[in-house]
Amino acid sequence: MAAPSPEPAAEPSATLSIYKAARSIKRRASTLYNALRSVAEDAAFVAEVAALWPALPLVANLRCGLWYAPPRAFAATCYFKSTDGHAGNWSFSTARLNLHLALLAGNRGGCIIVDSTRRGKRFPDSMSKTIPIWCCVLNRAIERHRLRAIHKVATQRMSSEFSWQYIPGAGDDEESWARGLTPTLFWKHSYDLLDAGPDHCNQLVADIVEKDRVYRAQRGEHSPQITAKPLKGYDDIKCNDDRTSTMWPMNLDPCTSATDAQCSSNGHLLFWIGTSNLAVSSTLQVADALVGVDCILNCDSTSKLPSNSSENSYLELSIVGSKDDRFSLMKNLSKAIDFAKRNLLAGRKILVCCQNGEDISICVALAIVTLLFDDNGCFDCGNSFMKRDITKLEMRKRLVFICKFAVNARPSRGNLKQVYGFLSNEKERLSRLT
Repeated sequence: MAAPSPEPAAEPSATLSIYKAARSIKRRASTLYNALRSVAEDAAFVAEVAALWPALPLVANLRCGLWYAPPRAFAATCYFKSTDGHAGNWSFSTARLNLHLALLAGNRGGCIIVDSTRRGKRFPDSMSKTIPIWCCVLNRAIERHRLRAIHKVATQRMSSEFSWQYIPGAGDDEESWARGLTPTLFWKHSYDLLDAGPDHCNQLVADIVEKDRVYRAQRGEHSPQITAKPLKGYDDIKCNDDRTSTMWPMNLDPCTSATDAQCSSNGHLLFWIGTSNLAVSSTLQVADALVGVDCILNCDSTSKLPSNSSENSYLELSIVGSKDDRFSLMKNLSKAIDFAKRNLLAGRKILVCCQNGEDISICVALAIVTLLFDDNGCFDCGNSFMKRDITKLEMRKRLVFICKFAVNARPSRGNLKQVYGFLSNEKERLSRLT
């Protein structure tokens, strides 16, 4: 009998290439556990540095910086994008002003910004380039502002600036002369009021009293309505033919601190845009606290706010980000403008909200401010819109105005392009009608 043939030998396993071996090692090193342990180690370092300078507030650079300390450890957040500091793009971003950070650092003598980078760099681009550029621009702007102020004071005549007459017992019977000003407000703004001189004092008092009234009204505190006639020097500026309207010029900064622009109601945060009767927020923050809001413009495609109001007081638009739909915002802006125009004409306060309160709601508010408000920040029902050119510079100026109040604003480039496209198309459409 013939012997059985031997079984064929097993083929040797395929040789693992260097490329595949390196990929396998990298996958093992980049596990979730390793990432979390690394974050914990870095967070311990952040805590050590913060303990060395306890007087300096800790600030997280969104979004990465939030990982490296508990939320209660951060005094604020900022948004310095690393791409603003890449080679060939060393510019100052007007969409990411971070003015609240400058105020915080000025009041506290500095701050500690927390950020990181995945690449093997000593510092992220946001720290090595973007933040230094930001500091340089702000410092130069402050220097130029101070020089202009000194020049103006030096050229004014003492006879018109400092002449005054003593009134014995002037503090008595304040209702007859104070125009709503209180002792607390006076001492808070005493230097500005005394330096304003007799020609500008009345207007300055009216601005201070109105700002304080709005501040208290937004927080549910009682404050009397005070009206003041404008000075003759402002006769050429009109706002809806209402001579008692408060003006917020686009080139002025009406807020003196980060808290002036915020309205907190039971822990829920709204950002009121000056005295425009417009507020922006996240739907998650205001779902159960809508104090001081007359109508809601909900731009969140994932959340539905509770509303017992009529359709004239509530509008829901399913707007998604520009990465999901490049024209979602542009297609819905016409409805948002009509809703805002109708309610602003009725004197109602409008809340514009989106999922995070940082992108879509800011862009919708930008479209409303650009189309329905004039250069002085007055609602004019769009009358001045046809009289000016719609350029990116004009839109950027109004975005800066909004960012002074909504300090968390982070509008995406794609959504800003949609706003610009809508405004340009709207300008052409209205031109054909006229």
